[in-house]
Amino acid sequence: MTPHNAADDNGSRWSDLDRPPLNAAALRRALVREGSLWSHLDVVARTGSTNNDLVAQAAAGAVAEGAVLVAEEQTAGRGRLDRRWTAPPRSGLFFSVLLRPAEVPVARWGWLPLLTGVAVATGLSRAAGVDTALKWPNDLLVTIGGQERKAGGILAERAGEDGVVVGVGINVSLRADELPVPQAGSLALAGAVSTDRDPLLRAMLRSLEEWYGRWRAAGGDPAASGLQETYAAGCATLGRTVRAELPGDRAIVGEAVAVDGDGRLVIATKEGVQEPVGAGDIVHLRPA
Repeated sequence: MTPHNAADDNGSRWSDLDRPPLNAAALRRALVREGSLWSHLDVVARTGSTNNDLVAQAAAGAVAEGAVLVAEEQTAGRGRLDRRWTAPPRSGLFFSVLLRPAEVPVARWGWLPLLTGVAVATGLSRAAGVDTALKWPNDLLVTIGGQERKAGGILAERAGEDGVVVGVGINVSLRADELPVPQAGSLALAGAVSTDRDPLLRAMLRSLEEWYGRWRAAGGDPAASGLQETYAAGCATLGRTVRAELPGDRAIVGEAVAVDGDGRLVIATKEGVQEPVGAGDIVHLRPA
């Protein structure tokens, strides 16, 4: 990948004074240290997708577990179902991490995006002072003017036999006139006490290291590690009437009552059936 020089855009890398560039050297000093999960941290000015890049680097054997790749701008960022995610340069945090949870049975790796959601929400609450909620399975919600809006998302992808790349995208300083869709939001619009991306990224990665270590030490057991209970406590989907749009053009409507031991959303239908959903789009039909 040829690094793109951000100074080529609008004359100067400081063209938007509200959006200074990340300080890669300071981030490395803070995060990449002896005994830390984080082994390597790179910041690039622009790329298509940090997930694609890190999966390719992992496949080439170029990076170890704990590699972090951050982009100031993503031109082909993806959410679930290959949805596009774009935002102005330096307006958000777009990063991917490589994890190799050797001690954890592969059947439990499905918890990684949920674990990342808990870690990101915890880190942002500490560093940005914003209350965030998790929409199953991988959206980060903020409240703006009494309305829930999506401010971020998480995408996990396999990287070879023994790895998973988890990507995170968070709208940090996006202004109302820059929102890609009306249902989107940002930390700034939700009243964040800070939109300084360096401390926000540090807080999220430290929180992710803490949760990942706890989960891995428990052999990926979501109950023993406290992950299942913490996820449920922060999940805005539970207790609500939802519609699950499932593969094969099937949909079910009911109350989201639990997240089970496999990380699936359990929906109680009016027919009295409790149906676990492992993949699909969830629409919140009314408030809890």
